[in-house]
Amino acid sequence: MRNCSYLVSIETTCTKGAETSDHVSLRFGDAKSNQVLVHNLNSKHARRVDPLEPQLLDDVPRKPFQACMVDQFRVQGQCVDSPICYLYLRLSGADDWRPGSAMVRVLDPFKSHLSSNSFYFRRYLPRRVWHGSEFCDPEITPFGLRYRRRKTSANR
Repeated sequence: MRNCSYLVSIETTCTKGAETSDHVSLRFGDAKSNQVLVHNLNSKHARRVDPLEPQLLDDVPRKPFQACMVDQFRVQGQCVDSPICYLYLRLSGADDWRPGSAMVRVLDPFKSHLSSNSFYFRRYLPRRVWHGSEFCDPEITPFGLRYRRRKTSANR
């Protein structure tokens, strides 16, 4: 099994009290059951991006998940073979945290087309459970696309 590199961007909303210093875990993957699981994402912090001026990067180490900030994390994990179609976050601790969106970019230039679209949260995360979205295996219906839910426990 080979490993690939990913750049995960997570935006924290500007709502008062949206930030957290608690541990955040991340789980994402593709429709072919390739999954990347990162416990304690906080320790993988790469840099902070100013959302108003994204070209200005701040490489000074700071606490991630502060209000009105976009944090980037460089992670290693199992390689995906199809586009990333699900992403879940898990908050462990007593803080409230309100992420706005998250996105995963595949850093291999030959696989960059497998990067995810944005996953939107925009609400306070429940504590100690996986919370996120999945857009794998769409079913075509007369009313448009309907996405099936993954048959895994959300509380693991």
